[in-house]
Amino acid sequence: MAVIELHGLTKRFGKVVAVDDLSFEVDSGQVVGFLGPNGAGKTTTLRMLLGLAAPTEGSATINGRRYQDLERPLHVVGAVLDASGAHPGRSARNHLRIEAMLSEVDQSRIDEVLDLVGLTSAADRRAAGEFSLGMRQRLGLATALLSEPEILILDEPANGLDPEGVHWLRQLLRDLAAQGRTVLVSSHLLAEVAHTVDSVVILDRGRLVTHSTLDELTAGVAPVVRIRTPKAEDLRLALEVEGAQVQVVASDRLEVSGSSSEQIGNLAAERSIPIYESETESIELEDIFLKLTNHTATAEALR
Repeated sequence: MAVIELHGLTKRFGKVVAVDDLSFEVDSGQVVGFLGPNGAGKTTTLRMLLGLAAPTEGSATINGRRYQDLERPLHVVGAVLDASGAHPGRSARNHLRIEAMLSEVDQSRIDEVLDLVGLTSAADRRAAGEFSLGMRQRLGLATALLSEPEILILDEPANGLDPEGVHWLRQLLRDLAAQGRTVLVSSHLLAEVAHTVDSVVILDRGRLVTHSTLDELTAGVAPVVRIRTPKAEDLRLALEVEGAQVQVVASDRLEVSGSSSEQIGNLAAERSIPIYESETESIELEDIFLKLTNHTATAEALR
């Protein structure tokens, strides 16, 4: 069942089209990666979904309603669009106390979310000036989770987190999905998203490029198997008969697509062709992203 629906969503700022006829749905209990380079229109889309910006055309709804028409919206949707947003003079705990009163949440929930995001020991420190960016991200997540919402909308939540923090965030999002919650998470950390999400929505220049599961996204991309053998020509001929695509890169080296390393090994054994090395090139989500969007930037620059 779709809990988030965008239909023909468009946003123009004068002559600039930030979001262009965007349509997709997010089903309940899923973690969906909302991907694209900076300037792709991700944040503008999320702001329209949360009622912070009015669409020029189209609609964005949550549970069939605009955000502003939801009853007790903070109990339906938890959102992080920037790091914490806490008042500069308040401690993390006092920030959450104010948010709990506004959301009509029992104060006992504060200690629960502080523990959940790993901020219990820093709860009485001022968020501004004493918190790192990663700690402010954690406080933002604590605020979003305070009302135990069924849906989370997160814009670049891994910004400022160290590797341990990124691992923690990944596990948190999977745990929330296992509880039946829905997570729409915007990111440019494309490799990291591959370990977290059920599907991806890829946006480029305000337009939808694809919405698919990771398996569907990688299905059309054949991994390359690199082989070193003293009988490269014999193996090439045998593989091509079987329908594989083979490129000779040296007198003893081949690059093969359309056949797995196991299939190549079996074929070589049947013909008594020795194989000295076999390496399968992994499929990188960044590379697929670049091919889909025709970007000239390197994958490394997007990490």
